[in-house]
Amino acid sequence: SNIQTSSGSGTITLGQSGETISIPSGATIANSGTLGSGMGKVLQIVTATDSTQRDVTSTSYVTGSNTLSVNITPSSTSSKILVMYNTAVYKNGNNQVGNTTLYRDSTNLGDSTNGLSYFYIGSDDVGQQVSASLLDSPSSTSQITYQVYVRTSAGTFSINYQSCVASITAMEIAG
Repeated sequence: SNIQTSSGSGTITLGQSGETISIPSGATIANSGTLGSGMGKVLQIVTATDSTQRDVTSTSYVTGSNTLSVNITPSSTSSKILVMYNTAVYKNGNNQVGNTTLYRDSTNLGDSTNGLSYFYIGSDDVGQQVSASLLDSPSSTSQITYQVYVRTSAGTFSINYQSCVASITAMEIAG
């Protein structure tokens, strides 16, 4: 059955402000028209991978890998970009820190020191998986580059350790 206005045109409102519209399990929502903005629709996805171990000795943020980078061109200034990355890391002990962060073009989107992931190593050498995600509001329709950057407090910090596959993914979400 259909729900429609008596005139066949206009707006149909389901529920009131503060109410929840429930869709039962097993039901399907079909859309043959245009989905309005603000529904969180994924408009595009870009991804890149790298499986080459990269060793960093810089105490300032540097590109961890030129291939842990994606370019995306938002279709609207109201779009949001969800960016996620993961990599296997390794750091030698001696009470040192390794950090990963995400840059939008030349802007660090994480903390200026700790980035998006803070990896502290006590006296033992440690390797583990590091993941981070960020919902960005770039307010742009120009091409944007998102890239993983890394730094170390001292010594060597490795990403893509032992050639584990690292990835970065950016999704444009309708705003």
